[in-house]
Amino acid sequence: MPQAFTPKVVTANALLEGDVVYQTSDDRWTRHLSQAEVITDEANANLRLLMAEGQPDEVVGVYLADVTPGPDGPEPTHFREEFRRTGPSNYAHGKQAEPADV
Repeated sequence: MPQAFTPKVVTANALLEGDVVYQTSDDRWTRHLSQAEVITDEANANLRLLMAEGQPDEVVGVYLADVTPGPDGPEPTHFREEFRRTGPSNYAHGKQAEPADV
């Protein structure tokens, strides 16, 4: 029996900087998960994924990531996505040196 579809966001890495990015509902890329489009329909998720994969001049490694609704926008459901959202773990720089997700 197939599993029920769970909410997702389209995520990738920015081609030039390598930063984690998320697709917004107006087809932009943002570095803030709170601004990402939450997709609740499987067919729409697959369409959005295909559209994102068609932007190799902007992003690489495009995929759908599971999220859950939160008070300040989507929240990752897997530790890998939390790790990607917060950045490098070896010392405070980049995302870890900045204020929380806006």
